[in-house]
Amino acid sequence: MNTFKLQIVAPDRIIYDGEATFLLVRALSGDIGIQANHQKLVTPLTIGKMKVEFANAQPRFAAITGGFMKVGNNTVTVLTTACEWQDEIDLERAQKAAERARKDREAAKSQQEMDQAEIRLKRALNRISVAKK
Repeated sequence: MNTFKLQIVAPDRIIYDGEATFLLVRALSGDIGIQANHQKLVTPLTIGKMKVEFANAQPRFAAITGGFMKVGNNTVTVLTTACEWQDEIDLERAQKAAERARKDREAAKSQQEMDQAEIRLKRALNRISVAKK
């Protein structure tokens, strides 16, 4: 199976740097699947699940909170504000974060507070969804 170089980078660490056979990420325009020798592309990413498939290993899933993806020369670089592999997610902590975000959304006194709570809720629900996959 053909592979491509995949780098996933967050501000605090390099999440992954190696070969992959397939990548699925959530862009602003919808889900995008990447395989070896994909056409050049730069796109913003949003809160969503990421799936990485490898030649000789089980696929891995992660929760990402947005960023950018660059594709070219059989290399894919994902720059994300935050990324957690499925096995790194603390489900109880994510559930508590979702509950806090719901309460903050209900108590919001301005549109800005409501929008911020909604984003926190989406991030928490994404983490919960990936953890339960």
